[in-house]
Amino acid sequence: MATLEELAKLVQGTIVGNPELLINGTSAIEDGKADTISFIGYKKYNHYAPLCKASAIIVEDKDLLNNLNGIVVISAQEAIVKILEYFAPKYKQEVGIHKTAQVDPRAEIGKNVSIGPNSHIGKDVLIGDKVEIGANNIIESGTVIGRNSILNHNIHLYHKTEIGEMCIIHSGSVIGADGFGFFTIKDKHIKIPQNGKVVIGKSVEIGANCTFDRGTIGNTIIKDFCKFDNGVQIGHNAVIGEGCLMAGHVTIGGSTKIGDYCVFGGQAGAIDHIKIGDKAMFACYTAAMKDLPGEKIYSGAPAREIKEKNRRDAVYVEVKQLKKRLKIFEDKYLN
Repeated sequence: MATLEELAKLVQGTIVGNPELLINGTSAIEDGKADTISFIGYKKYNHYAPLCKASAIIVEDKDLLNNLNGIVVISAQEAIVKILEYFAPKYKQEVGIHKTAQVDPRAEIGKNVSIGPNSHIGKDVLIGDKVEIGANNIIESGTVIGRNSILNHNIHLYHKTEIGEMCIIHSGSVIGADGFGFFTIKDKHIKIPQNGKVVIGKSVEIGANCTFDRGTIGNTIIKDFCKFDNGVQIGHNAVIGEGCLMAGHVTIGGSTKIGDYCVFGGQAGAIDHIKIGDKAMFACYTAAMKDLPGEKIYSGAPAREIKEKNRRDAVYVEVKQLKKRLKIFEDKYLN
């Protein structure tokens, strides 16, 4: 619980209303509840302000409060992040190794590490200080996990995987499995050994059920500050640049190089062996099928600049309408 004044100091905002008002959590603007604080981060939600039953609202425009209690800030989205962190439930694991965990004596475990039930830590694994490892995880030999990283449950890190500092990996993800490497001779598929590894930078978050494949000769590389939604697939030898965002079910083919700060919408992706420039953005369901420059927005399959895609779609609609009109003309005058 906190007073409105305490929360205003936390977000560096200006109080409107009662500074001693007690706040006991957060609620959505369209479903506000008493004793909580809500927020308006987009103009399309402005109409909820007079209807909201939350005790206070975070806004960027003071006029929206209209005698309601609240906090006025420069960025409502940034403010609510700090307040959500303040009220977030604490589920931190107890420090120590659970009695059912299996830790190879040749593994090196840092200070204040948590290892949950039935997790397996292989030989020559190096785990940094304050790492949290949940239940039923498999950490194979030679893996390195940087300090302050969190691995949830049922995760498999194949041998020699490298995880940087302050990373989060959610349940069900598999990092370092063999890449899809085969060549075919006379209808026989020959497996190519996958001798590389996966190297993940710092402050990377990987959603549930993601799969990142190890490299064939070199490494699959995920650079710092990337964030992945659930179900993302990264192929072998791919390089994902710094600060990339990938929504659910994005697929990146093997040996493809993605520039820094690229954004992929849900179910978008890129085929193998291509290069994408920095700060490129891909709409949902977009498929990059050749090298593409950065700092542009793409849509469609194959991916085209969204302006070109819209023009093509408009022409398609016009042609379709013209064909319909011609058919009506033929039926009326020529048949």
